Amino acid sequence: MDACPNSSSDLGVSEEAELDTIKKHKELLLEDIQRLKDEIAQVFEEIDSFQQAQMSKVIQRDKDLCMGRKKFNMDPIKGIQYLIEHKVLSSNVQDIAKFLYKGEGLNKTAIGDYLGQRDPLNLQVLQAFVECHQFVNLNLVQALRQFLWSFRLPGEAQKIDRMMEAFANWYCQCNPGVFQSTDTCYILSFSIIMLNTSLHNPNVKDKPPFERFVSMNRGINDGGDLREDLLRNLFDSIKNEPFSIPEDDGNDLTHTFFNPCREGWLLKLGGRVKTWKRRWFILTDNCLYYFEYTTDKEPLGIIPLENLSVRKVDDPKKPNCFELFIANCKGQKIKACKTDGDGKVVEGKHQSYKISAASPEERDLWIEAIRTSITQDPFYDLVAARKKKIANQK
Repeated sequence: MDACPNSSSDLGVSEEAELDTIKKHKELLLEDIQRLKDEIAQVFEEIDSFQQAQMSKVIQRDKDLCMGRKKFNMDPIKGIQYLIEHKVLSSNVQDIAKFLYKGEGLNKTAIGDYLGQRDPLNLQVLQAFVECHQFVNLNLVQALRQFLWSFRLPGEAQKIDRMMEAFANWYCQCNPGVFQSTDTCYILSFSIIMLNTSLHNPNVKDKPPFERFVSMNRGINDGGDLREDLLRNLFDSIKNEPFSIPEDDGNDLTHTFFNPCREGWLLKLGGRVKTWKRRWFILTDNCLYYFEYTTDKEPLGIIPLENLSVRKVDDPKKPNCFELFIANCKGQKIKACKTDGDGKVVEGKHQSYKISAASPEERDLWIEAIRTSITQDPFYDLVAARKKKIANQK
């Protein structure tokens, strides 16, 4: 006969009480387990919600950052304001300077424009920006390479003066004892920039020797001369490797100084023989060069723009003309040179140069570019003023 399991009726009173207690503990334990499961599920739900919120914030911040960069590249001041208002950037001067120094996605012409402003905030940011650079134990050319790569110099003399003044001050703080004063560092920095142009611009035929570089910088060290070995190291560094200029869209003095301001085909009226000939013109370094072909290495003529004026003129045979002339000196020949039929360089015969462009817009752009070039480069004005300051301190 099969054995039957014990029923509760087979249990004693005490055993049944113990069994009830076990059942209650089991129910309570299952309730605790379920409560823990619910709490864990809630925690995971909160974590997931937090992560989504954080991700949303990151996505929004990235959108704000992207928009702020675009606004900065169009209008630097409005761009910084936008970034601060959307809490992507704090209003702390150091934070703004580091943001510009890092420069990710920022147009370096726009950076230069912002740093060149004279508002108190911009001046503080400029100082903090310069101090982001590590110039300790670098020679002046090495420091300039680093500095001029981080932004692009604007074209206004006052802006350049403030920025190069800040550079010279910081360089001298990082390298005490190299120069007698920050004025010395300031002047020598411009000499190096101009040396770079003279040595590496293909349109500059007269390459300065080391002796001329030394002569340019005589007496700038508080009336004394700089060590020749120091100047030699700087000269050789530039001669062996030109400055690298950030490739941004836009126009600024550094870009103009290293590359042509404008180039293109124009028609030029001859001096003695009044015929129009098509020439390739290049405007750079305060001179107008013209070539027969774009591939020519030597120009047919060079027209220094110093003391010249430019204006629109009408011509019965050619439209869209402009003229280079000497104001208030009627009949005087322009100091220019050209290559004759035998390949010899001879003095030009022009009292004025009449040139025709392809369209009125092209003519106006050339006139504007030539007028800008006729104005003396601020580099030279700034250096002359600082040299005069040193001379007056003797």
